Amino acid sequence: MTRFDFLGKAKIFGTLSVVLVVASVLAMVTIGLRPGIDFTGGLQLTMWYPDGAVLSEGALRAYIAPLLADVSPTPRVYVQSVTTERDLPAQGRATIVGKIVTVQGATDEQEDRLRDALAQPQAEGIPQPTEFSVTDIGAQVSREIVDRAWQAILAALGAMVVYIAWRFRLRYGVAAVVAVVHDVVITLGVFTLAGLEINLPVIAALLTVIGYSLNDTIVVFDRVRENLRGAKKAPVWDKINQAVNQTLSRTLLTATTTLIPVVILLVFGGVPLREFAVALLVGVIAGTYSTLFVANPVLYWWTTAAERARARRR
Repeated sequence: MTRFDFLGKAKIFGTLSVVLVVASVLAMVTIGLRPGIDFTGGLQLTMWYPDGAVLSEGALRAYIAPLLADVSPTPRVYVQSVTTERDLPAQGRATIVGKIVTVQGATDEQEDRLRDALAQPQAEGIPQPTEFSVTDIGAQVSREIVDRAWQAILAALGAMVVYIAWRFRLRYGVAAVVAVVHDVVITLGVFTLAGLEINLPVIAALLTVIGYSLNDTIVVFDRVRENLRGAKKAPVWDKINQAVNQTLSRTLLTATTTLIPVVILLVFGGVPLREFAVALLVGVIAGTYSTLFVANPVLYWWTTAAERARARRR
């Protein structure tokens, strides 16, 4: 068993956590999250081009811009380059390239114009797609999706507090919530700074991170509770430190075995799974960190404050 003084480093890592959380919140306020089409409504067009076709994102944006310039504010346009492998009649298994154009805030007339212009391009340097698909999500549907996403996250946090307060005590539940909120905020901050969009798979990843972080924290808290019930004369500081060290190998092994498939998913999953994999990657790392350096210091401060309050009442 290791003998690392986790609580002794609480000020250092606590300061780091505060800096990361504040930076994430400032980024979300100043830059803003980039909601996906699931949450804003809009049009998403996917074009696959012939083998060997070359089409830069800049050329595609230049072609699209005049089609959307007649309304203010100008609709937001996001362009993604994608690749996939297909079985082609002539070449067999081959890699083909495509573009995904997402338009948010466009009028119905602009959407129709853009759909026609990309399906049957009339400009030099814009090739004819071999495959063309359209996804159109209305504003009403997107509002319902946003409401349900928030309800899912808040329900998860609420259920977590109730469960831990029942299973342990309220102070354990509050400490776990602080750690989970820390993980979610940092993950969203990374998404903001990286310009990644928040879509339904990301919400699923955030809920997974909440569950992962909660499970990790409960394992440590269970050992903390056992230690607090054990040697009555030992300081709370030593009991919590001992609990974290006793479960450290389990915490690190769980994180490692979770991160390996997540990294593989990020590397080989392609664009459709990129945001989902990044959310899991950042969330699991933040969750492991908060289990060791956020949840336990909060629990220690609350426990010692409660003991001092009881001593004053005697």
